[in-house]
Amino acid sequence: MFPNEEKFALVQQIRRAAISVHLDLAEGCCRISMQERKRFFEISRGSVIEIDTAFGLAHNLSYVTAGQLKPLEEIITRTFKILGAMIKKSYSQSTTHYSQQATDYSSLTTHPPQ
Repeated sequence: MFPNEEKFALVQQIRRAAISVHLDLAEGCCRISMQERKRFFEISRGSVIEIDTAFGLAHNLSYVTAGQLKPLEEIITRTFKILGAMIKKSYSQSTTHYSQQATDYSSLTTHPPQ
């Protein structure tokens, strides 16, 4: 898809950002403080934006076509929305007293609800 000279530039940046989405999400899920959790979810969402921007650059540089990006755009949009909902949930929970916060972390998952 990308030219060989981009293997160690844009392609690697996309890979690092994609890994960062997962790692920051995982780290956020294990935080007890809702404020900390929200922060890691925000960082994860920022990495999603980074991926989207990198693919936009790839399109502008004619490395990929709009048709090739279409399935990725849907995944990026869905992931962004899921992370936004997780951030919103963390924000609303952080406004309650600590003793009232949920300790069941099973509702925080990287998989979208079916």
